Amino acid sequence: MKITTWNVNSLTARLQHVLDWLAANPVDVLALQELKMSDDKFPHDALREAGYEAAVFGQKTYNGVALLSRTPVSDVARNIAGFADEHSRVIAGTVAGPGGPVRVVNGYFVNGQEPGSDKFAYKMAWLTGLQAWLQTELVAHPRLVLVGDFNIAPEDRDSYDPVGLAETIHHTTEERDHFKALIGLGLTDAFRLFEQPEKSFSWWDYRMLGYQKNRGLRIDHILVSPPLLPTVQACSIDRVPRKWPKPSDHAPVTVELG
Repeated sequence: MKITTWNVNSLTARLQHVLDWLAANPVDVLALQELKMSDDKFPHDALREAGYEAAVFGQKTYNGVALLSRTPVSDVARNIAGFADEHSRVIAGTVAGPGGPVRVVNGYFVNGQEPGSDKFAYKMAWLTGLQAWLQTELVAHPRLVLVGDFNIAPEDRDSYDPVGLAETIHHTTEERDHFKALIGLGLTDAFRLFEQPEKSFSWWDYRMLGYQKNRGLRIDHILVSPPLLPTVQACSIDRVPRKWPKPSDHAPVTVELG
């Protein structure tokens, strides 16, 4: 079973990229972030033709998340229970997997703008709410995968310039402590289960030849719960779509469960 996370930075602009990528990589579940479209604009027909049903939590212009699946998605939840939020950032659903159902939680985590800002305070509160809710989700759904654009580079090796960017957004101690708190729930960063090339990133700025110079960050993650940990076969970043014309600034990240 293959599960992929991909921040497409506008599904309207990137629909053909998604269809082309799925044709070459027919994963079982594709979790999308930053749809930047309302539910009524979602291209269900085009994705159904490609073999995918979708559970969608859209929002006009900003945010928006979806789960595309080759099998039905059940028990769908939207946003964080117990945390009031006007933004469409989280969608969770259960799909059939090897050895039993798998709960996929797909999040477009708050960016936070800069430390000390109101948006950073919102990010901290949102992450606290996420952790509390995930505790209950893990009890109800022990076979769980948390995926998405976390907007956190967990370690120095996840940044092209950890010294120059120290304590800036995505790199702060507070953000990294929240990532560690997610690990503290029993989750494991699937990407780090395997030997990976140095300077493996999932996001590159459009500006200043960010991709060409590999000035990137690893901020798109897949965390797996203890019952799924022994089933993880591989986890990788696919840089190919980042080279396409008018790409998303993020690359897809895929975990394979056996």
